[in-house]
Amino acid sequence: MAMESIMPGRLRWSPALIAGLLLLAVPLLPILVGPFLVTPEMADVFGDVPNLPPSALHPLGTQSEGRDLLAALMLGTPSTLTIGLIGGGTALLIGGILGLLSGYLGGWVDSVVRTVVDVGLTIPPLAILILVAASFPIVSIVSMGLIVAATAWMGPTRVIRAQILSLREREFVRVAKLSDAGTLRIVFLELMPNLIPFLAASFVNAMTTAILASIGLEVLGLGSRQSYTLGNTIYEAVYYTAMWRGMWWWWLPPIVVLVCIFVGLFLVSHVLDRVANPRLERGQ
Repeated sequence: MAMESIMPGRLRWSPALIAGLLLLAVPLLPILVGPFLVTPEMADVFGDVPNLPPSALHPLGTQSEGRDLLAALMLGTPSTLTIGLIGGGTALLIGGILGLLSGYLGGWVDSVVRTVVDVGLTIPPLAILILVAASFPIVSIVSMGLIVAATAWMGPTRVIRAQILSLREREFVRVAKLSDAGTLRIVFLELMPNLIPFLAASFVNAMTTAILASIGLEVLGLGSRQSYTLGNTIYEAVYYTAMWRGMWWWWLPPIVVLVCIFVGLFLVSHVLDRVANPRLERGQ
């Protein structure tokens, strides 16, 4: 049976997409270049003389505990991105399942899911995250990703539910039902292909939310103290009053990397939203 496609135009190269990908490439620089200039051991406590400004030996200087900040950035950037991937992927998985069930089955299932999401959105996300993070005696990169997914799943749930509510009334779904197609076949062969752009956009948004939430927790001192992350670097800069001491090389590089990540993800999400909603492209 031929499926009626509501999928919009294809993903095209555009200035926004190119700019977004270039910005997302910036965080890769310390990962790729760092090993030629520093070693991971230089990120350890008292790895060198504390409070050194940028120099040939330490391109981003050192902080008050003697950590080389380029080495910390080289190790912290992948950890922060990993948290975003785990949190965004988990949120999309939970939100995708709940959104599909809520939108397609309707009835009491839809009422329960919608109520939980609506109530959850009224509670400040940071309050939920603090309570969840405080319940973990030891926070690792994986557990931090799962913690931030505790609030990131609600956005994908609402988006996917709304799309399923629209799709299930389409002619191709009615034809599939008249052909005695089972629920799983309708969901995976008829609905899922049309959800791909929405799923991609939801994942990017969930990943952004997860990274932002993890940074918030880490700046409050609730992050993984056993791992290097961008949030931990900022936390230490705040703790040791680096800004007031004029040590710009301590707090500025991780903030620049985070800005590139957030703006890059926003631009990519913007492009994916236009792919998923062609009316935005036409200005309707």
